[in-house]
Order: sequence, then C-alpha cells, then structure tokens
Amino acid sequence: MSTDDKNRAIAAAILPLVGGAENISSVAHCMTRLRLGLHDRSLVRDEALKALPSVMGVVEDDTYQIVLGPGTVARVTPEFEALMAETAPQRSAEDLADRGAAIKAAQKTKNATPFKLFLRRIANIFVPLIPALIGCGIIAGLNGLLVNLGWLPSVTPALAAMASGFMALIAVFVGYNTAKEFGGTAILGGAVAAIIVFPGVAKIDAFGQTLSPGQGGVLGALGAAILAVYVEKWCRRWVPESLDVLVTPTLTVLISGLVTIFGLMFVAGEISRAIGEAADWLLANAGAGAGFLLGGLFLPLVMLGLHQALIPIHTTLIEQQGYTVLLPILAMAGAGQVGAAMAVYLKLPRNGSIRRTIKSALPASFLGVGEPLIYGVSLPLGRPFVTACVGGAFGGGFVGLFSMLGDKVGSTAIGPSGWALFPLLDGNRGLGGTIAIYAGGLLVGYLVGFVATYFWGFSKELLEEFDVESEPEEVRVETPAAPPEPVKV
Repeated sequence: MSTDDKNRAIAAAILPLVGGAENISSVAHCMTRLRLGLHDRSLVRDEALKALPSVMGVVEDDTYQIVLGPGTVARVTPEFEALMAETAPQRSAEDLADRGAAIKAAQKTKNATPFKLFLRRIANIFVPLIPALIGCGIIAGLNGLLVNLGWLPSVTPALAAMASGFMALIAVFVGYNTAKEFGGTAILGGAVAAIIVFPGVAKIDAFGQTLSPGQGGVLGALGAAILAVYVEKWCRRWVPESLDVLVTPTLTVLISGLVTIFGLMFVAGEISRAIGEAADWLLANAGAGAGFLLGGLFLPLVMLGLHQALIPIHTTLIEQQGYTVLLPILAMAGAGQVGAAMAVYLKLPRNGSIRRTIKSALPASFLGVGEPLIYGVSLPLGRPFVTACVGGAFGGGFVGLFSMLGDKVGSTAIGPSGWALFPLLDGNRGLGGTIAIYAGGLLVGYLVGFVATYFWGFSKELLEEFDVESEPEEVRVETPAAPPEPVKV
C-alpha cells in the first residue's frame, strides 16, 4: 500500500467512528493531533476509535482531539477533509448552526477559566510558528557543526542566512498571528510588529536611550499587536463607513506604532532582558534544585493547561541567546514517563490490554509524544503518574546540575522532545558535551522513573485489581478529559 493510500485508509477508518461527515463542524490539526469540532458528541465511538492501530489516544477539550503523532497527522488531515467533501450531505449553514450551536457552546465553556482561555490564545499564536522554528533550528545546528569542522566554507554563509532569516523577522509573524487570534486584521498586527525589527528605529531615542532593532522582541510584538486590535475595533465603531477604509488602518498603525516606539519597545525589552537574566541566574545558582522542580512539576502543569505560559518565555530565550535552556530540563518529564511505563509493563504481566497499550505507545514516547502513556496508562492508574514525575524531577536535576557547573544545555527550537530533540541541541561547551549531558539526563529519568514505579508505584489493592488475565475489550483504561495540547517538550 502506498503512503497516500495508507493515509486515506486511516482517514476512512476514523470518519465513521466520529459520526460521519455530517457530524463534523470543523477540522484542524496541530503537531500531533487531529482536532475535530463535533455537532453531537454522543455519536463518537470512543473505544472503537482508541482501538485503531494508528490512533495513539484521544483527548476531549473544546475540540475532540485524536492523537496520530507527528508527521502522520499532517498527511492524514487532507485525506480526512477530502473524504468529508465526498460524503457530506448538502446542508444550509442555518441547518448546521441550529443543530450544533448548543453543544458547541457547552464544549467551549467546559472547564474554561479566563486565565486558561488567555493562555490558550497565547498558545494559538506561537504553535503555528513551531515548524519554522524546528526547521531553522536544525539548519542552525548543521551550520554550526560545519563551521566548527571547517567544512564547506562557501556554503555556511548561505546556511546561516536560512537559519537566521526567520528569527530576524519572528516579531512580524507573532504580530500577524496575535491580531488574527484576538479578532483584528492580521496584516495590521504584522505591520505594527514590523516596527520593532525595522533598522531605522536605531535613530530614535526613548526614555533617554537609543532604541535598537529587535528591542522588545516577541513580547513587544505581542503587546503591539494586541494594542492594534483594540485601536482597530475602536475605529470600526466610531469612524463613518465612508471613511473606514482610509482612516481605520491609518489610525491603527499610527497610534499603535507611536505607543510601540515610545513605550512598548523599551518596557518589553526590559522584561525580555529580565527573563534571560533570571533563567541564567536560576540555573547558575540553583540549577540542580530548579531542574528538579521544573522536571517534576511539568506533567502536572500540562494537566492544568498552565504549560502554555512557558511558550513566550522559550521563544524569548531563543531570540536572545539562540536557545532555550528550559526545554531540555522540561523534556525530562517525558523520560520519567517512559521509565514508569516500562515498570508498569513488568508489574502487570497478566494484563494483556495494558501491556499492549504500552508496547504500541513506547516508540512514540521515546520521541517525545507522551499523551498515549499519560492518558492511557499512568494517569488512570494514579501512583505511576506520581512516580513518573519523580523520574522527571531527577532527570531535570541532572541537567540543571551541569548548568550550575557551567555547562548549559539548550534547544534552538520548541516542539520536539525526547530523542527528537537531539538535532536541536546547543550549548556553551561544544556539541559533544551538550549531547552527552542531555542523554545522561534522559537515562536518569528512565532509570528513576522505572525504579520508583516498580517499587512504590503500586499498592497491593492496585495490583490485585489490574494484574489479571484480560483481553483488550474487557479491560479498558479510560481516557479522562484533559487540557489543551501541550507544546511538545
């Protein structure tokens, strides 16, 4: 079977299990998940869907999310949309709206606090940038390797341009996405954010200091674009329609631009500098303890949806220093999860259902896709989730300890985790040492997660309940509702 046929077969298997084309109101995907808006949640056959070999798990939030894994989801989604177009009955917009309005409204407000909704918006701004961050980060790593080896000197300047071009203009993309997310005209958000990276700002003084291109970075772009949205909305309300096409864009760029130049760039620049200095100080002076806490608490942060607050911090550090020192530490949470899953596999030799789940999910988990193990194994079992966090804590402490000793380990992009992070690693003491420290942290996370789970992850009652002969259809580990998709670390 060709790759296209395989992807179409996956889409064809999923479509009837989610109620068919007429039950779907929207289709989108992120790095690992197919996200579906549903008219009627009751039509979804959860257990049959989870049993598909290509499905790693499901998560229910404001959309119904099917975990297919990186790469696969980007290829299956177009096939899924094509099948929908072929099979969907003709309906009026009014019919669809009447059928799904109540359910969609209930799903959107489920477990939604203002703070989490704001963090979700922030994630929606930065997640679309991740593929470019990954591609440019890998090219930057390749270029650094060639420069250090003295190979291909005529090619390395071109590679440097490819790697740096996106980062030089990332503020523009952040501004564009921000305006789009907050309900404004996307191109106006990009236009205002472009002021931040324009070389001519070097001729402007603000707060007694000469501005520099890029000052304020992504945080400045975020603030400038949000301001532009509010200015634009105010203009739409008060400017006569006959003048709107001329006056509204002009006032939006003018007012937001002046505030950005003479306020936001300086303030956001100070905040960005403080973030970089705080991260450096924390890891230099309390690296082991900080790594222990960050690695141990990251999975609970993901469960609460609070991990999204870290995305602008990662991006700011990459923009300032060329890499984020936090991501490799947070990636240790996944290592603890893998170690815990291996221990669960050995502790439940008679439970064929859970063991099959672990065997199928482990390859993806080694590459940083942890949802199948989290939602399908450790979290429902309880204690193994805690012991997985312990493994992540020790792995994070290991990496943080070396930061205290002067050996920084960073990632040039966000998104990948586990073994998939190796091509993106960077540091201050050479690539070989950086890779060795990160690999050591993973091994510590695997080992401690395994030992903690094997010896302390099961009570007597838990073993009696789950270590029994079973078939997949007889023992089901339910997937609980979860917060939005975590930024893969």
